[in-house]
Amino acid sequence: MMKESDTARSTHQPLAVTEVADALAVANQLRPVLLRLHRYLRSEVHELGITSTQASLVAAIQHSPSIGLGELAAQEHMSAPTLVCHIDKLEAAGLVERVRSNPNDRRRVDLSVTTAGSQVLQTLRERRTAWLAARMETLTPSALAAVAAAIEPLQQLARRDA
Repeated sequence: MMKESDTARSTHQPLAVTEVADALAVANQLRPVLLRLHRYLRSEVHELGITSTQASLVAAIQHSPSIGLGELAAQEHMSAPTLVCHIDKLEAAGLVERVRSNPNDRRRVDLSVTTAGSQVLQTLRERRTAWLAARMETLTPSALAAVAAAIEPLQQLARRDA
């Protein structure tokens, strides 16, 4: 259980390197940083003419070629009607296409990313990477090394929920 002084420290002051960090204090400091970074990176997509949700869907389809509508809706935690609305827009924009892969089952519709959709994702990745790299170049060498050292533990956290 955290003491009142620990709670105040965790929300207002960085942890000293010599302190033993407890998970709650680190989480209190890390969460807003991750949210802000996510917001900045997400804003890059709007300049490409699609929403962050649509970009996420195109990436999910590219990651799982020939995924069906139902599978994608479940994977992305979306209702089928909401997903279909997004797919309609993405298809109209020429970023994804529906393919009937089984002539005996007309209900089955597979999704695939078009060349234009792949290009949008590549451009988005490049823009996001450039944005992040430009900011990281302002860090001291030791701060950059600390960020690099944090990547693997953060990947472990991300894999736990996958």
